[in-house]
Amino acid sequence: MRWFRIDPLTRRRWARFRKLRRGYWSAVILGSLILLSVFAELLANNRALLVHYQGRWFFPTYGDVLPGTTFGLDYAYETNYKALQKQFAADSATGTWVIMPPVPYSPYENDLAANEFPPLPPSFERQHYFGTDTSGRDVFARLLYGFRTAIAFSLVLLMFEYLIGVAVGSSMGFFGGLFDLSFQRIIEVWSNTPTLYIIMIVASITPPSFWKLVLIMAAFGWTSMTWYMRTAAYRESARDYVLAARAIGAGNTRIVFRHILPNTISTIVTFIPFSVAGGITALSALDYLGFGLPPPTPSWGELLKQGTDNLESLWIVTSVVVAMTLILTLVTFVGEAIREAFDPKVRLHYE
Repeated sequence: MRWFRIDPLTRRRWARFRKLRRGYWSAVILGSLILLSVFAELLANNRALLVHYQGRWFFPTYGDVLPGTTFGLDYAYETNYKALQKQFAADSATGTWVIMPPVPYSPYENDLAANEFPPLPPSFERQHYFGTDTSGRDVFARLLYGFRTAIAFSLVLLMFEYLIGVAVGSSMGFFGGLFDLSFQRIIEVWSNTPTLYIIMIVASITPPSFWKLVLIMAAFGWTSMTWYMRTAAYRESARDYVLAARAIGAGNTRIVFRHILPNTISTIVTFIPFSVAGGITALSALDYLGFGLPPPTPSWGELLKQGTDNLESLWIVTSVVVAMTLILTLVTFVGEAIREAFDPKVRLHYE
């Protein structure tokens, strides 16, 4: 399949990236963490992974809501699987058992007990390995689901910002002239708009949501990539291969998509990891200030706010700071490795 072939230049860049061990293994670890967050329900959830009852198999985690009457209980609302597990363990009947996730709590579940007031310290007996927050919710579950929210936010924001920034920047560098000058003035004015104030105004009118924050930040965040793409497109449009394409009658669309963009891909790729890190920190900062996702959405910024307000409960602030430091360090290592692998000063051209 000819379209599936990887050109020699890409293979050399990939081989160089793999030789950069710190960046390569950081990418492996980061990818594994993202994959785990996608299936977060298998690690932290108050629904059972698997129930075997009267010869039947049930998968509540990704299945329908099962009332207690399904398992012979005397209530019709959703089954309490932790209590069901204890009941089956105490029952002498064979073939009835429940498998719970390693952390049997959802990020929204309040675990309150008599004569105890949250936040509660880490406890292996109660399976709160990172403790609970000020509302009695499991810190590990909120960290895990908060990471999924943060990485999804940063990737969606990245897609919108790069689509706009690459399109506008490539057009500015390729067409030049009045089109270029006009957009330069527009971007200079647009980039000076205080994004935080816009978000504050929107938050005062309507509750912020995932997509509202993405659209607002994408509307004002695409300008940074535009300048890089403008410079790259302007440089490539003066190359001999572009002039040759014009000479044989190639149109502007073909030149941009078949020649200029593929040869400026290194500019895009090298900035992706740092943009992902910027998206994570931006959402965490907004949540910390109270202008981000509405409660009780799991959020690193909201956990960090709880931790700084309750420094006597060190497990809250320690867990979120360690998690943020780990993820941002991994992303930085990946970005450095990609930048070095795509370095044009290294001999990665066709011979």
